[in-house]
Amino acid sequence: MAFNTGLSGIRAAASDLNVTGNNIANAGTVGFKQSRAEFADVYAASTTGSGSIPKGSGVLLSDVSQLFNQGNINFTQNSLDLAINGNGFFVTSNNGEIGYTRAGYFGTDREGYLVNNFGYRLQGYGADANGNIINGVRTDLQIDTASQAPRATTGITQGMNLNAASTVPTLYNDAYTTAGGGAAGLAAARAVFDPTNPQTYNSATSVNVFDSLGNSHVLSQFYVLQPGTTNTWDVFMTMDGTALHNTAPQLPMFTAQFSSSGALTATTLPPQPPPPSPPLNASAGVATGIVGISAPLTNGAASPLTFDFDIRSSNQYAAAFAVNRVVQDGYTTGELAGLEIDDTGVAFARYTNGQSRVQGQVILASFANVQGLTPVGKTAWAESFTSGTAVEGTPRTGTLGALQSGALEQSNVELSDELVNLIVAQRNYQANAKTIQTEDTVTQTLINIR
Repeated sequence: MAFNTGLSGIRAAASDLNVTGNNIANAGTVGFKQSRAEFADVYAASTTGSGSIPKGSGVLLSDVSQLFNQGNINFTQNSLDLAINGNGFFVTSNNGEIGYTRAGYFGTDREGYLVNNFGYRLQGYGADANGNIINGVRTDLQIDTASQAPRATTGITQGMNLNAASTVPTLYNDAYTTAGGGAAGLAAARAVFDPTNPQTYNSATSVNVFDSLGNSHVLSQFYVLQPGTTNTWDVFMTMDGTALHNTAPQLPMFTAQFSSSGALTATTLPPQPPPPSPPLNASAGVATGIVGISAPLTNGAASPLTFDFDIRSSNQYAAAFAVNRVVQDGYTTGELAGLEIDDTGVAFARYTNGQSRVQGQVILASFANVQGLTPVGKTAWAESFTSGTAVEGTPRTGTLGALQSGALEQSNVELSDELVNLIVAQRNYQANAKTIQTEDTVTQTLINIR
């Protein structure tokens, strides 16, 4: 009996050594979860399962369980390295074979798919051509490496302050006065406007706009306080130095009127001149402060370039002219410059034109019983009947943790604990060997009785 008891103890101690040695060997393995050997005693029992004096029959290895507590997160220089802070597993596909891992070594292959260091494809939700996530449809995440097509400007939103303390420019005012004021004087004053002569306007600013081919054009604006008024401004425009307004007779694109409190109250178009003068390149907007602009192009792009010019957030106060906000929605073509993944798993591609586009979203999986997962090597697990079915979702939803881009989760092995376990396992092994040695001595004594 003692031989079997000691032998079971040696086997248990050897298993403990194997588990501890495996933990130590993987102390530097990213995403590794340490294991522990769990033992149970063995008792001899009668057929009825009872005995007045039960005797122990040794020990057996009842289970080798893994501890899924959080490992330390170390930051790297690779934006595609991912760490999970909290619950969950990355989902990978190896030609359709699904695996689960905490190791976040990811990069792109030659086809643009996000893959780990074994070539398994990271799973997530894809995005449509407009960058909208297609929720609920798991797929291989792929990064579109093609150039981003240009987008023509369709709207400009500009907020500014026109100085209420401004006076009519001298040349403008002299022409108005000489012509006797009124409509004739205003026409004479507008005729002297010259975008190259700062003495014919009060303030100027410009913004870049883009045509359908991605070419950049400079839209310049010139603001002139109308003679005989204090709150009305003529607004002239040029595109790449060419006037967009009528030049025979010369007319502004529109006029902007402000109230006595400095708020914008109206944007109006000047009367259209009779033919054969060309029509004004502007149209009334759907709301005060919005003017439609049409800019003819001759460079092969779609012509005219048409966009809404929105100055509804502008005002007129006694302060220096200043543009405090300008936004336009066009851009030129762009090359892929980088990829970023936020803490919710959304992957953004950054382009050289300053734009970005959603490429997809990483998903995570959780299980009712993570201890039931089957280790399959390569720091990965497979679903089993005991683990329950994987519940998939996006990071930071439900019980799933957050993602950390540019970081890796280190092994949760504590080397100091494992080294102590080595000593304990070694002593257990020696002690059980001593049991066998002692039993052998006793047996030899019996054999030697004469």
